[in-house]
Amino acid sequence: MQLVKTQRDTLLRPLQIVSGIVERRHTLPILANILIRKDGEKVSFLSTDIEVQITTHANVGSGGEVAATTVAARKLLDILRALPDSGDVALSLANKRMTVQSGKSRFALQTLAAEEFPTVAQAEHFNAKVTLPQKTLKHLFNMVHFAMAQQDIRYYLNGLLLVVDGKNVIAVATDGHRLAFCQVETEQDFQRQEVIIPRKTILELQRLLEDSDDTVDLEIANNQVKLTFADIELISKLVEGKFPDYTRVIPKGYKNNFTIDRQTLLHSLQRAAIMTSDKFKGVRCIISPGSLKISSTNADQEEAVEELEIDYGGDSVDIGFNVTYLLDVLNNLKGDNINIALGDANSSALITVPDNADFKYVVMPMRI
Repeated sequence: MQLVKTQRDTLLRPLQIVSGIVERRHTLPILANILIRKDGEKVSFLSTDIEVQITTHANVGSGGEVAATTVAARKLLDILRALPDSGDVALSLANKRMTVQSGKSRFALQTLAAEEFPTVAQAEHFNAKVTLPQKTLKHLFNMVHFAMAQQDIRYYLNGLLLVVDGKNVIAVATDGHRLAFCQVETEQDFQRQEVIIPRKTILELQRLLEDSDDTVDLEIANNQVKLTFADIELISKLVEGKFPDYTRVIPKGYKNNFTIDRQTLLHSLQRAAIMTSDKFKGVRCIISPGSLKISSTNADQEEAVEELEIDYGGDSVDIGFNVTYLLDVLNNLKGDNINIALGDANSSALITVPDNADFKYVVMPMRI
């Protein structure tokens, strides 16, 4: 039975959308597959890793039959990528094998029964629904994602806190050493909801969301979120646990602050980072009236020193930072200038964008 007949690129797009979350090695072999369901012209493609599920649709069906099967995602994707750009591709099913044919190329793949494929059950009730332009949600995630923890035993840090409160949608991420906060204002009004979205889901959404004004519907339930945009539906389980109170972490009332050109500071830190080692990424910053001195050393007694003129008349502060944490935020910001506010050598630094209260980045000092 023929399932699909269409141009290669038309079939490649939905497969690329759903294949991102497919794990190469999994305890359940069927999770290396994607579920393909056909109902006449309409074909749906679904993948899951039990935590996240992505579904997309395309009108590429051939014939009026209803059918469903699962096939290895990576193999099918690799085959399609290797085929010539032009030309039709046909997928057909017979005797538990899927045949991929294009021109004089033919591939036979094993399938597993669709009934055995474990799909994520959708929540019956969603507490809140947020509608935003895709580019707005993508911007929110881009501004904070780099501060998420990776494989931290405090599992609630391995994700992003999403808060809807009043007219604001807020994203917060922290790994315990730095914290990124970003918010956008909407025309909707919400009761306060807080959920922690897993790291893998956030990285996948950054890949799938586009810089467009097309909308994305974000629905929040007690144990999952559902995002619907373009012809994609993504359902993700949430991380259970209590996220740290970010309002207490963000410093207020620092009197020592200065504004500096972002690119100038970025390039100076990149040069200073060359002399740090993989084990110790510390740079020393000495801020005094009119001057910022950045220095780094390593175990071989090598040294880098950078001196920058700044418009600053506050107290002298001698403070150390993990240079990676500073580079991460400077690389993600797009504006010309940033503002740095400081307490003393033992207090966190606050990095913000001038005339913009919607973004805040807190980085803890380290002993140099």
